[in-house]
Amino acid sequence: MNHINILWIDDEIDLLKPHILFLEQKNYQVTPCKSGTEALEILDHTNFDIVFLDENMPGLTGLETLHEIKEKRDTLPVVMITKSEEEYIMEEAIGNKIADYLIKPVNPNQILLSLKKNLDHSRLISEKTTSNYQQEFRKIAMDLAMISSYEEWVALYQKLIYWEMQLEDIEDASMFEILESQKTEANTQFGKFIDKHYPNWFKPGTDAPTLSHNLFKDKVLPEISRQQPTLLVVIDNLRYDQWKAFEPIVNTYYKKQKEDAFFSILPTATQYARNAIFSGLMPADMEKLHPDLWKNDTDDGGKNLYENEFLEAQLKRLGRQDLKTKYYKVTNLKNGKQLVDNFKTLKEYDLTVVVYNFVDMLSHSKTEMDVVKELASNDKAYRSLTQSWFKNSALLEMIQLGQQLGFKLLLTTDHGTINVKNPSKVIGDKDTSLNLRYKTGRSLTYENKDVLVAKDPKTIHLPAITMSSSFIFAKNDLFFAYPNNYNHYVSYYRNTYQHGGVSLEEMIIPFVVLNPK
Repeated sequence: MNHINILWIDDEIDLLKPHILFLEQKNYQVTPCKSGTEALEILDHTNFDIVFLDENMPGLTGLETLHEIKEKRDTLPVVMITKSEEEYIMEEAIGNKIADYLIKPVNPNQILLSLKKNLDHSRLISEKTTSNYQQEFRKIAMDLAMISSYEEWVALYQKLIYWEMQLEDIEDASMFEILESQKTEANTQFGKFIDKHYPNWFKPGTDAPTLSHNLFKDKVLPEISRQQPTLLVVIDNLRYDQWKAFEPIVNTYYKKQKEDAFFSILPTATQYARNAIFSGLMPADMEKLHPDLWKNDTDDGGKNLYENEFLEAQLKRLGRQDLKTKYYKVTNLKNGKQLVDNFKTLKEYDLTVVVYNFVDMLSHSKTEMDVVKELASNDKAYRSLTQSWFKNSALLEMIQLGQQLGFKLLLTTDHGTINVKNPSKVIGDKDTSLNLRYKTGRSLTYENKDVLVAKDPKTIHLPAITMSSSFIFAKNDLFFAYPNNYNHYVSYYRNTYQHGGVSLEEMIIPFVVLNPK
């Protein structure tokens, strides 16, 4: 082990000889020092890993010394040692970001524990996390071989996310690679599971998860009451792990009542999945019942322009037109700020729906902007980017206002996204849809092993654009590429976040109910 250098400041340092000897036997290097003034001079020309600081000293007091140390070396951990248990001293010390607080008399083991806590903390956590995951790895591998229900898939996916977020802070890259291969294997098995079971989920009496078109009926409406206004936020493109990344920020203002997962319909794309949430219908039924509001892939114009009309029609069908509702779509910061400014007026509505498009912009612009591409080249970076966006977003301001005004908060999304790594060749005519994770059109040629196919879209309640149209959905982390201009296309889209296909990341998504603190 490298020597750890400790600066110990105490006007009675001679009485601490036994402590210092104890630490030196443990291979720590201790520089003793009798006053704050002397310590500050030493700090000007010597680097230390940690400082032990007596609070009660003549001349420069411990708190004054602490203040001066922090001005010189903001990140240097300082452990305050004091005889006094007076609250104001503790508060002052904590306010100055001390690393630890010990009450005299201290024994050598307390000192050792404080050193380990502050200097070995990340190594110890790293080792513990690694060994815990190694045990869990075998269990996940066994579970993967046995999974037979959608509930087990949700549990397994949540477990993978948990470990991914535990492992992201440790130095052991090999563990992360093992987890990545486990995620890939999970997605391979999940693709087979969806291929086999998805069409049956639409049959009456089948054990099926809540899907996009049932979300309102199954999960949203039971939460709405006339006694408390409800804010439903649908964040476009939000993966489960991204929700987990900013959940701690939301927890400052709201306490979680429940967290459920539900499944996005296929294609896991905005015009299908989000319209299904608002209309309470599958796309084939939207086309039939609302031909004026539904647009197919090949139609011109925006595909999500009528969410509010869809919602009104759904509430009427469910016999809840008594609810006073308001719908907003936020597509840029200016929209968001306007909504924040008018937020107080929403208290009179039973349900306020806010569709928040920012994560969508973030992930799509990732292909347009090299800067964003660099900021989010993998899932860890993408979570971090989502978190810093959320901290500075108008959405957080709305959540804070919602808490102050007593709103219940429902948070969800329409589908997730996946980082695509490998191309799969596809050939179609000029009317084939453009999405990278699903295609619909006539006479599609594709690699069978790479896709889930719906030769007859009606079996999964999707509209057929022509009599012979079919749908194909990319599995795992694949994306579709045309043979012409293949190399340019592949290098442009590889490592970008896309959606529309079949993966745990795109299909298993959160629905969270929270109450104001």
